[in-house]
Amino acid sequence: MAKQEFLLTGTGGQGLILAAIMLAEAGIIADQNVAQSQSYGPEARGGASRAEVIIGDEGIAYPKVEKPDFVLTLSQEAYKKYGLSLNDEVILIVDNSQVTEVKPRSINFYSLPITKTARTQFGSEQSTNVVALGVVASLSGKIPWENVLQAVQQRAPRGTAERNIKALELGWQMGLEVRATLETIHRQNEGDEQWWDHRTTLQTGGLIIEPYKGMLLATPEGVVSQAIVTCYP
Repeated sequence: MAKQEFLLTGTGGQGLILAAIMLAEAGIIADQNVAQSQSYGPEARGGASRAEVIIGDEGIAYPKVEKPDFVLTLSQEAYKKYGLSLNDEVILIVDNSQVTEVKPRSINFYSLPITKTARTQFGSEQSTNVVALGVVASLSGKIPWENVLQAVQQRAPRGTAERNIKALELGWQMGLEVRATLETIHRQNEGDEQWWDHRTTLQTGGLIIEPYKGMLLATPEGVVSQAIVTCYP
């Protein structure tokens, strides 16, 4: 697979380092070259933290992420530190309950109910990191499900395997629904340069997509809060 660089950011204690280790291990299981690193220090006490993963079949000359393909942010502070300066080619994924103030982007922006999904399903936020892992791995389109599942099974803390496998399934499905919805929109509006002005609503899987002020708003069924915002030229 072509090299992909992932930057996972949030607050110390959210488990993103473990999520990055799981993602890296999934790459190893898939027989890819992998580099994984993380930051320590003040981040462990609640500041903005980051974990980095590079996966691909080519050699990795430098183990740190320099040009990320995917950036995940699970806190407002992390978004301000790592998400504001990204170019539009980078796929930015934010948690819609933790990152509420964002700079408008024209494309490749996904605001998803990651923490809310974990809290609703498990009664706590402990598996938010694995829900996020599922979203990122699914959206990447390159890492096989069975490899990510095996990595979670191997790395989940003792007594949490069942919960974390369910969390992975929820995140993976969320990513698949986003991809399927956007592919449907592309097919239905191919060649229409101003399609987002049409007063139509599309529903695919668990997401509802409707045009709004030149952007797409997608919300989980029955939920008013924004779940994904993106815009296509």
